[in-house]
Amino acid sequence: MPRTAYRTESPVTSTERSIAAAEAHSAHNYHPLPVVVATAEGAWMTDVEGRRYLDMLAGYSALNFGHGNRRLLDAAKAQLERVTLTSRAFHHDRFADFCAALAELCGMELVLPMNTGAEAVETAVKTARKWGYEVKGVPDGRARIIVAENNFHGRTTTIVSFSTDPEARAGFGPYTPGFEIVPYGDLAALEAAVDDRTVAVLLEPIQGEAGVLVPPPGYLAGVRELTRRRNVLFIADEIQSGLGRTGRTFACEHEGVVPDMYVLGKALGGGVVPVSAVVSSREVLGVFAPGEHGSTFGGNPLACAVALEVIAMLRTGELQQHAAELGEHLHGELGLLVGEGTVDAVRGRGLWAGVDINPARGTGRQVSEQLMARGVLVKDTHGATIRIAPPLVISKEDLDWGLARLREVLEG
Repeated sequence: MPRTAYRTESPVTSTERSIAAAEAHSAHNYHPLPVVVATAEGAWMTDVEGRRYLDMLAGYSALNFGHGNRRLLDAAKAQLERVTLTSRAFHHDRFADFCAALAELCGMELVLPMNTGAEAVETAVKTARKWGYEVKGVPDGRARIIVAENNFHGRTTTIVSFSTDPEARAGFGPYTPGFEIVPYGDLAALEAAVDDRTVAVLLEPIQGEAGVLVPPPGYLAGVRELTRRRNVLFIADEIQSGLGRTGRTFACEHEGVVPDMYVLGKALGGGVVPVSAVVSSREVLGVFAPGEHGSTFGGNPLACAVALEVIAMLRTGELQQHAAELGEHLHGELGLLVGEGTVDAVRGRGLWAGVDINPARGTGRQVSEQLMARGVLVKDTHGATIRIAPPLVISKEDLDWGLARLREVLEG
């Protein structure tokens, strides 16, 4: 979709001046809503004009614990006064605790920390290939990884090579080989695609960017059984779905599934610093030798300090329970909108929903802009869908206020 510039010939407001300056000096890789945030706390943000907005996106789940979470800020400030970076050339005193705590949270043995979600997915791809060659015995250079149609795992050249989204993929070839795409949720198609060269199946337990698509019941359990039977790694990309978003620590838990590898990011850094990680068994992550993979900032002291506090908050289960209870309320309220001529479908789990807007009512972008005008921030995806994913700390009162604004927009 062509980018529509938000500007006037003579910007007069702080918002207009800020947006005009940004458009003059930044590459147009995003099409943000025309709001300029200045401060934020909890589930609320305030723009440069002093207008308040309810955040119903939470940084695509990076802000699961809300804006300005005091525990996370205190952890970051304390670490800022001590040491922020050593590189992995040296040990530091927060690294071991972080790795042990995250491994325990995941029920795994080893952690390989990175920074961004895309880096973690790239790490998972490299890990699976190396495991395939050294452990499974796949001939060198012949490894295959199966992925799902409509996936979103990041935007690096390797990752977009197995994307089916033309916006993410077109114009960035030549593409990396070694991937096969099957329909999401189709267990028979997945089984037919597995062969002796298959080293991994890489899936989102819930596809976020595609519109919060939840697979059919039993699908994840079937993937787990198939991959175990065929000696193939099951890699769960829980960058958006994990760490409390769906009402469980991991979305895979809804089917009692434990994958061979978790790919984590976003909320792991609490919206304070970028933190990501691959978490798996000693057999899988043990394939790396020093020098074969790394990151200067991966596992840095500041990141570890913040992530340790994130893990501590998740250990109690309170946020997961809140997300489960409030999520049931969210989906109950959204379900009432279906069939009224404005909403075609609602999907999701926990405090995460994709709402398909009836084309007669408008596009997802138009609805997002109309909600913004009423003080609620969401974001559209794939034309007709808006995503709702508030911070997990949101109150029922604030959630209901936001849902009331959505009803106003749809009925207007």
